[in-house]
Amino acid sequence: VQLVESGGGLVQPGGSLRLSCAASGFTISSYAMRWYRQAPGKEREWVATIGSDGATTYYKDSVKGRFTISRDTAKNTVYLQMSSLKFDDTAVYYCKAVLVGSPYWGPGIQVTVSS
Repeated sequence: VQLVESGGGLVQPGGSLRLSCAASGFTISSYAMRWYRQAPGKEREWVATIGSDGATTYYKDSVKGRFTISRDTAKNTVYLQMSSLKFDDTAVYYCKAVLVGSPYWGPGIQVTVSS
């Protein structure tokens, strides 16, 4: 099982980024997939979930209406579209899958919101 995030970088406040999480070793359509983030000096926090049905989604209150989680089963990839980015969104973003009770994490990707 492997998860690899991409698409991070430096963006100005109000800007947008799309993160990708490419999965291998399993089929994302069979599992819920999640995005987390960890800001400097803070604990890792959950951001968004997409259910195994691909239609059910959940979001942390502070990102509702600004972030959208989605997936492409043909590419076995999960996305996090982030818009109206704020300084507080600066963090390392991680993709997570839980397979048969075992968690799997990607290495993370840095997102920096700065003017």
